[in-house]
Amino acid sequence: MSGDMPWPQVPMGNKNHTNTAVVIIGAGISGMCTAIDLIKRNNCRNFVILEKSAGLGGTWRDNKYPGCCCDVWSTLYSYSFAQNSDWTREYPGQEEILAYLVGVAQEYKLYQHIRFDTSVEEARWDDDLHKWVTKVTTAKGSKEAEFNPEYEIKSDFLVSAVGQLNQPQWPTIPGVEEFTGKKMHSARWDWSYDLTDKKIALIGNGCTAVQILPEIAKVAKEVAVFQRTPNWVVPRLDAPVSPLMRNVYRYLPPIRWRKRAGAMDFREATYDAIVDSKSDTAKLFKDMAIEMMHTQLPDQPDMWEKLTPTYNIGCKRIIISDDYYPAINMPNVVLETRPIHSISGNAIKVAGAHGEPEGEEADYDLLVCATGFKTVDFMHPIKIIGRNGRPLSEVWKKGAHAYLGTCIEDMPNFGMLYGPNTNLGHNSIILMIESQSRYINGLIKPVLEARRQGKALSLRPRHDKTEAYNEKVQEALKSSSFNDPNCNSWYKNEAGLITNNWSGTVVEYQQLMAEVKYSDYEAEGSGKAIVQEKPSYKVGRVVEESQVSDKTLLALGVLSTAAVVGGFLMRNSRYLSGMRLR
Repeated sequence: MSGDMPWPQVPMGNKNHTNTAVVIIGAGISGMCTAIDLIKRNNCRNFVILEKSAGLGGTWRDNKYPGCCCDVWSTLYSYSFAQNSDWTREYPGQEEILAYLVGVAQEYKLYQHIRFDTSVEEARWDDDLHKWVTKVTTAKGSKEAEFNPEYEIKSDFLVSAVGQLNQPQWPTIPGVEEFTGKKMHSARWDWSYDLTDKKIALIGNGCTAVQILPEIAKVAKEVAVFQRTPNWVVPRLDAPVSPLMRNVYRYLPPIRWRKRAGAMDFREATYDAIVDSKSDTAKLFKDMAIEMMHTQLPDQPDMWEKLTPTYNIGCKRIIISDDYYPAINMPNVVLETRPIHSISGNAIKVAGAHGEPEGEEADYDLLVCATGFKTVDFMHPIKIIGRNGRPLSEVWKKGAHAYLGTCIEDMPNFGMLYGPNTNLGHNSIILMIESQSRYINGLIKPVLEARRQGKALSLRPRHDKTEAYNEKVQEALKSSSFNDPNCNSWYKNEAGLITNNWSGTVVEYQQLMAEVKYSDYEAEGSGKAIVQEKPSYKVGRVVEESQVSDKTLLALGVLSTAAVVGGFLMRNSRYLSGMRLR
């Protein structure tokens, strides 16, 4: 019974509906991971997850467009502590990923902690209480809104797990808001709309558009792809995973571990391709991209010119696809490389060489905006006010930055996942998220201990540590392909500062996050002696890369199989004896 549990093992109930140990904003991959680590590492169930949507899953719930899937191997796209053996393809689709996340939430009993249809409007640090006061609103039309349309929650620690791919970015095209046909953003797809025999305008040609085009071109009357700049596209080599292999991964875990380690090794090895344009790996990827284009679009030099980027590979996210160029080559697909001038009614006007309207394509039934997200507006539209009433907008007036990409100066007892300079262009973001979750839980640990003792403790990263860390990151990024002046990407803000991407490999980041050094933080409150007496805390890291030989893994596989069989025989000995007697 929860009434027999000591704090913070006891879950929140009716009486403490507005007072908890930890508030987590977002029920996607990051928020779920943080919550699970709270349970496993801090023996804490006194937390609440605030989710603005009606269900969990984050970006994998928001993005339901045709062809939506992950561009990371399914082998790597699951938590290390909840590895999935049941992926049906080498690259998982959106529906499978969402089903996996729902299953994990059920396994760890997270649903009792999630408040759906609940949006965070503002979070303010109370200097006297040493607590966060988070203001939330409930969705109109929900039962909660009938009696509690808005309220405040006090917490000892606040975690942002809203991610970077959260708020849709609509194109800033004159007249787009007045488009008279059907209009939808890729992250707000309307599956009730029938695409059959429709004339469709697809704005954008990034990762999302590349996944959408082959699917909608199968049924549409015509699709016009409006390309602003071309992208480097390399082969995907997707394939189904047979039921036999899924059973092998399930019942012989070492084989799954080996595949996962191999995927990790390969992905880490591609790091040079996206940061060093002169590397052999970058040349290999570039040659691969050009060869595929020429093979799938044979004898079409005009198309090759339109589709070949003039910037270094890695400056923008490398796209993986087996079917984009074949879709571009379909008779009902048109590639438009002239910039859009404006939209009038259901017509799109393109611009000439000098920016003047040159012509128009009329009668579009559907406008699909695959134009990404407000990636540099971290935490948008939530208002965050920290120590001494200092707003986050002031801290970030020159661009988003954080200590270790996770903690922000003048924001005590605050951590964020998938924050500034933690995005990847070469590997699975889940690998980064798990490191951040461990680290944040290492910060939460002494805060919980202080409250157990009836004291208060606040930790905020030191200014000098934050400055030194970010100077080092930006110095490394300056010489990377991300900083190529020949392209603009969602990695940069308007000033050209790279605010999204990490400057190293996953392993380097994991090693950096393996220990919480409390000396890097300013400690305040009656409980600060807790961190003064123990200046650091090792949270460790998940080792995903290859560590043992295939022979050792084979031996482990034999032992694990023997253990499974032995366990089955022990559990069913009486039943088997009965069978022999008969």
